[in-house]
Amino acid sequence: MEQEVQSVYIHIPFCTQICHYCDFVKFFYNEKLATEYIDALINEINMNIKGKYNNVRTLYIGGGTPTALNYKQLKFLLEFLNKKFDMDSCEEFTIEVNPGDIDQEKAKLLKENGVSRISFGVQVMDDQLLKEIGRVHRVKDVYKTVDLFRQYHFSNISLDLMYALPNQSVEQFQHSLDLALQFDLPHYATYGLQIEPKTVFYLKHKKGQLNRPTEEAEIEMYQILRSTMNGNGIHQYEISNFAKPGFESKHNLNYWSNDYYYGFGAGAHGYLPGRRITNLRPLPAYVKKAMKDGHPILEEERITLKENIEEEIFLGLRRMEGLSKKQFQAKFGFTLDLLFKEQIKKFIKMDLLYVNNETLYLTESGLLLANKVFEEFMLEDSDLQRIY
Repeated sequence: MEQEVQSVYIHIPFCTQICHYCDFVKFFYNEKLATEYIDALINEINMNIKGKYNNVRTLYIGGGTPTALNYKQLKFLLEFLNKKFDMDSCEEFTIEVNPGDIDQEKAKLLKENGVSRISFGVQVMDDQLLKEIGRVHRVKDVYKTVDLFRQYHFSNISLDLMYALPNQSVEQFQHSLDLALQFDLPHYATYGLQIEPKTVFYLKHKKGQLNRPTEEAEIEMYQILRSTMNGNGIHQYEISNFAKPGFESKHNLNYWSNDYYYGFGAGAHGYLPGRRITNLRPLPAYVKKAMKDGHPILEEERITLKENIEEEIFLGLRRMEGLSKKQFQAKFGFTLDLLFKEQIKKFIKMDLLYVNNETLYLTESGLLLANKVFEEFMLEDSDLQRIY
């Protein structure tokens, strides 16, 4: 089984601040807790992967804020990963970083330990909006941190940018985007604000205290995003992601190709042949179980054929290269049209989908209404009974 899994995600749940929109597993950094957590994390990895692992193609350390760890903790973790995984076969080693959260010592440490890609949580190039969404960094920190990474010859840097933020106008978004593009980075990951439960913004939204842009303004921001990126030679390869040729995120493409991956750490998700695993989220519970037997699992579910088909379609349509009918048939043994002929015909007529050379794509309008399209590709059990 192990030889089929080429991607590894590692979750570091510590932050120096809790952002108002974030629903990832995160806790305020505490040195003692972080040391205990890393010991538990390493035990989980060792119990699930025996010996040295030679098949890793992408390794991704996310959070939280991985660089919230102190120098000694970060060094210990990176050195373990370099011993555990054959980094000569690893094509992309990513770590998430926040502006102002890293110094020369840590930047040098990342470089020395084979980190090849930086995912940089900027969110917006506007001090007032940064304050309103609960970020502690300011725009000047973004410039300093980009300079620092360039000093250590990191060329593969991805910048996260959000839009449709509370109190954000279309003009403000355009200005933020223009400033972000001045860095001339090879990759930009973009997100429209989603209001997630158990966040500060969710509570404000329920009280009617969140001044969100209108749906029309959000659509306009997305259209500006696409046209501005395209005008700067940064092509869209997925609904939310843009890159210069050759700098597409290999790790995320693994997710969008519906391929397998390990997930280690509190609240991490793994996808292994036939099953999806979700780890325990609370820190004490995770640490206790990971140290005890290396299997801190909250939930393990078997992947049904129905779920596999749905995910293949949703993930395939997210990518600009589209969903190949031939690949779908080769994977599942029947044609896409056998299940979804009417839906495909309907959405082509509505100009939300188009077909070219046996590949299905979202149109310009379809990208804006992707969730509406995806909803109609949900299956009933009776749909599969027609085939088998």
